[in-house]
Amino acid sequence: MASSEDTAQTRRTRIGDLLWSRLKEHPLARVGPGLVTGVADDDPSGIATYSQAGAQFGLNMLWTMPLTFPLMAAIQSMCARIGRVTGKGLAANIKLAFPPSVLRGVVLLLLLANILNIAADVAAMGEVAELVTGFNRHAMTIFFVVSTLLLQVFIPYHRYVVFLKWLTLSLLAYAAVLFTVHVPWREVGLRTIWPKFPLGSDAAAVVTGVFGTTISPYLFFWQASEEVEDMERRWGGVSLIADKPNADAELRRIRWDTWSGMFYSNIAAYFIILATAMTLNVAGITDINTAAEAASALRPLAGDFAFLLFALGILGVGLIGVPVLAGSGAYALSEAMGWKEGLELKFSDARGFYGVIAISVLAGMIIQYSPISPMKALFWSAVINGVVAVPLMVVVILLASSKTVMGDFTAPRSIIILGWIATAIMGIAAVSMFIPG
Repeated sequence: MASSEDTAQTRRTRIGDLLWSRLKEHPLARVGPGLVTGVADDDPSGIATYSQAGAQFGLNMLWTMPLTFPLMAAIQSMCARIGRVTGKGLAANIKLAFPPSVLRGVVLLLLLANILNIAADVAAMGEVAELVTGFNRHAMTIFFVVSTLLLQVFIPYHRYVVFLKWLTLSLLAYAAVLFTVHVPWREVGLRTIWPKFPLGSDAAAVVTGVFGTTISPYLFFWQASEEVEDMERRWGGVSLIADKPNADAELRRIRWDTWSGMFYSNIAAYFIILATAMTLNVAGITDINTAAEAASALRPLAGDFAFLLFALGILGVGLIGVPVLAGSGAYALSEAMGWKEGLELKFSDARGFYGVIAISVLAGMIIQYSPISPMKALFWSAVINGVVAVPLMVVVILLASSKTVMGDFTAPRSIIILGWIATAIMGIAAVSMFIPG
């Protein structure tokens, strides 16, 4: 009997090892940090923003995605370059190059914004899970929070990230929704290039929200730090400054990985706006407060299949977005404080780092039991991100263009120019948030 049990256990182990080897050898598993970073940008709170844009203005907000794509990609590519060239995360570089007050202010605001964003995301995931399964939303929220927390703390990054990359396929759900409705593609193309909508505070608020959720500070810290994680695992911790022969190949990889990851992110956001424009806006539903509301409203308009696709997409990107939000804050604070940090480390070797992750996720979950509504949390997260994004983008550009920091591997002039354009637009968007409507 024991021999039979041993044989069954050995067989299960071999099947598990075979499945893992297939997963990690798949081309998707070899894609760099750009893919996960891009998809994390389309988190549930981002989906709510894009859904509102499509519901309120129809096809006339599609133009925001082609515009934000190169701007977002330029900033993210600079962050990735900073991490890989210097071998340090973004916060560690800020600590070396700027006064302590700059780093303290940025990290504090980042942590506050991330916790509020996590609160909005996990609440949306719980609501969507209740719609799909019928289970209590609070119970489902606790399940998602505990699951993502355990995965981050107890599973090494190089294993955990493989599953994150597979979850990125969930964004394809929003393209699939379009097969359930009629789409006038000629009109779509025209409105993408030449939108028609009344200029005013409502339009400005939606545009500000779209830009704010697309170009977000937490993504800057995450991408730089994940390049450092990959460097530690693949190159033994040797930065490009100390490994010039491999620089050209690595910088090409970063360029391709970042731009393709941001393109995937933006095209998915484009499809979300388009899907809600062709369903909710057409039906006269112009006010969407949460991603769950958008999914629920699709059911009578486009059918159960479209609803299920939209809902599963929200859950998939939420499982990516929450760890990225918590992880980016943990990297930033740990680098600022000089703590050991990294998702490859064991909990016992990086208690402060994992402690920040745990506190961020648990605090986000607790907020839904407080008087603060998820939509209020999302609003204040957007405000804080708007405040911190502009000076942080200036800091990123200055770091990426500094020979003292980057040596021979400063960012190309074209990327720097795009970065300054992105900063100017984000500055206008941030100021507009504080102008009475």
